[in-house]
Amino acid sequence: MNTNEILETINMIDNENLDVRTITMGISLLDCAGPDPEAAAQRVYDKICAYAQELVKTGEDVSRQYGIPIINKRISVTPIALLAGACPGASPLRFAKALDRAAHTVGVNFIGGYSALVQKGFGPGDYALIESIPEALAETELVCSSVNVGSTKAGINMDAVEKMGRVVRETAQRTADRECIGAAKLVVFCNAPEDNPFMAGAFHGPGEPDCVINVGVSGPGVVRAAIAKDGAGRSLTEIAELIKRTAFKITRMGQLVAQEASRRLSVPFGIVDLSLAPTPAVGDSVAHILEGMGLEQCGAHGTTAALALLNDAVKKGGVMASSSVGGLSGAFIPVTEDAGMIAAAQSGCLTLSKLEAMTAVCSVGLDMIVIPGSTSAEVISGIIADEAAIGMVNSKTTAVRVIPAIGKQAGEELDFGGLLGRGPVMPVNAASPAEFVHRGGKIPAPLQSLKN
Repeated sequence: MNTNEILETINMIDNENLDVRTITMGISLLDCAGPDPEAAAQRVYDKICAYAQELVKTGEDVSRQYGIPIINKRISVTPIALLAGACPGASPLRFAKALDRAAHTVGVNFIGGYSALVQKGFGPGDYALIESIPEALAETELVCSSVNVGSTKAGINMDAVEKMGRVVRETAQRTADRECIGAAKLVVFCNAPEDNPFMAGAFHGPGEPDCVINVGVSGPGVVRAAIAKDGAGRSLTEIAELIKRTAFKITRMGQLVAQEASRRLSVPFGIVDLSLAPTPAVGDSVAHILEGMGLEQCGAHGTTAALALLNDAVKKGGVMASSSVGGLSGAFIPVTEDAGMIAAAQSGCLTLSKLEAMTAVCSVGLDMIVIPGSTSAEVISGIIADEAAIGMVNSKTTAVRVIPAIGKQAGEELDFGGLLGRGPVMPVNAASPAEFVHRGGKIPAPLQSLKN
């Protein structure tokens, strides 16, 4: 790197909100399983504490050495439903409490993996874990949960979709006195990746090594600033090239941090997730990037096309900068965590229907969207089914993280504070899909699943 590039990177950090959003240590807990749930939970706690005891300190040391902000240090673990299956008849809640206790002990921000993979059906541990999610998220502080209900290979498990509508709503109800925060820590996936470092959907997939370091980089403010500085009068082809070059620089920084953290912790380096993950901070918004391309406001006609350009350019630039790109990688569109999205939703320019269209080309799905507290479980299941269908047919990850604001109506607001931000309660089409949802069964895998 020449002097100008070094100075440019310093400016990105100082003035454009460039940061490493998270260092996430993935830990396999498969060797902790056993028929005695108390003993298994203790093994879970002990292993997490042994592997992650230096994680936070290492993140802080690397941040100081290179002058790069590292915002979060997190842990992802093996889907706990796999451990719960070895303890038939026992509540998985003890595992949630062991995870929470371990997360507090080692000092991380969140721990993910209170999860189940049920795209093709349920095992006993899956049933038990899913039923326990509302109580687990209400009684823990740092635990995050996810359930994968579909995939391009397997189709969509509509029995799981129906169940998750009820679980999301009950989770919000159990934490209604805390701005329904439980639902903000619960994600329903289609095509969930095994190496995602971002919460709330992170888990350590069964195909991963015993322990690994994954890093999530974020730089929407940098991309927005690049377009504002050099984008005037340029064609969309040239804008795409500008974004690619910017994404390359952002990802190289993430690669540096990941490799250094891996070396210091003596843990294999996994992936860099080069997602543009926004925050409520001014200037750190994906919506503002889209508006910088020429949209009057995010949500206007043309928004989906602009987001498709952004997502593709970010991936093309990032994949050249790292030896291993993974996770979700692209542009996140969480409403409550993005100042531009919040403004667009408040003005009515950005609607739930438009957000659904945008999920066909973004890196995840309907994320951090506050909906009226009166929304029925069946409507939530319908939202999940629609998103899963988009992911299944397009062979991409989609997800739903909606927060029913218990006691609030459209136009009011929930405020989580911190990284989770705040957001307006968005109106939802209340026409009932109940009969469709309650039919159960499976939506078969699409033709493009037959690739072998």
